[in-house]
Amino acid sequence: MKSNETIKVVPAHYPLRIVGAGVALLVLAIVVQSVAFNPRWEWAVFARWFFDPVILEGLGQTLLLTLLGTVLSVMFGGLLALCRLSSSWLLSSLAWAYIWLFRSLPLIVVLIVLYNFSYLYDTLLVGIPFTGITWASYQTINVLGQFSTAVVGLTLVQSAYTAEIIRGGFLGVDHGQYEAASALGLPAWRRTLRIILPQALRTILPSGFNEIISLAKGTAMVYVLAMPELFYTIQMIYNRTQEVIPLLMVGAVWYLVITSFLSAIQYLVERALAKSERRSAVNSNRSRAAVSTVTPTPEAAHVQLS
Repeated sequence: MKSNETIKVVPAHYPLRIVGAGVALLVLAIVVQSVAFNPRWEWAVFARWFFDPVILEGLGQTLLLTLLGTVLSVMFGGLLALCRLSSSWLLSSLAWAYIWLFRSLPLIVVLIVLYNFSYLYDTLLVGIPFTGITWASYQTINVLGQFSTAVVGLTLVQSAYTAEIIRGGFLGVDHGQYEAASALGLPAWRRTLRIILPQALRTILPSGFNEIISLAKGTAMVYVLAMPELFYTIQMIYNRTQEVIPLLMVGAVWYLVITSFLSAIQYLVERALAKSERRSAVNSNRSRAAVSTVTPTPEAAHVQLS
């Protein structure tokens, strides 16, 4: 090749990619035009009900159930995960049995059984088992009302899935990290919180947020308790007005808003975690560089000794 000869750069062409993008845009335009201009969607009815106080009250119940179910399932699921990882065969077996049971049962079955729990047991006693010592007694029908049954049912089922997610995150941490943490002489709880958990979060967070989003949608199942959350409220309205489609779209859009908000939180948390890991890596490299500059070479040590 001659030295004065120039290389001509030809941009790559992807005709199939352009065709695919065009087809996708065409399909999207057809769907948007069909939904936006079809009068049977009744968008005026949708707009009238979207911010109605009754709908917003049901939305508040859905958000509260999601919040309480998330917090309680993370706490109880974390405890179950630690039991599954325990060296005690009894704790591990009991945790496994719980997870197996509540991952096998549909949520709607758990809710209906809990709501009819007063038929099985009239009263709930607080005392020492297998003795006559009782400190408190409560009527079951007063303890397990609509809201409390929904919270308990969601927590029981969701904690089983959360426990497996947390356990998988801990198992994903390299075993050498456990040995290094033990060598520091820290208590077990501090090793778990300060060393193991931050590394396990990288695996736990994506699956954990997926479960939270599923929980937010799963709150619609409490309609079997006749509890006025978002979906049950919408059902009651369209049963009265017969405006089924626009009211279902109200619920669909609100669920989209909830899940989009949770997805945004997931993105921010994962971004903050990644930034923290990069900062830790930079500080670690700087520390190694500082140590390497301070450590004398063998020749320098020989000169000093001589």
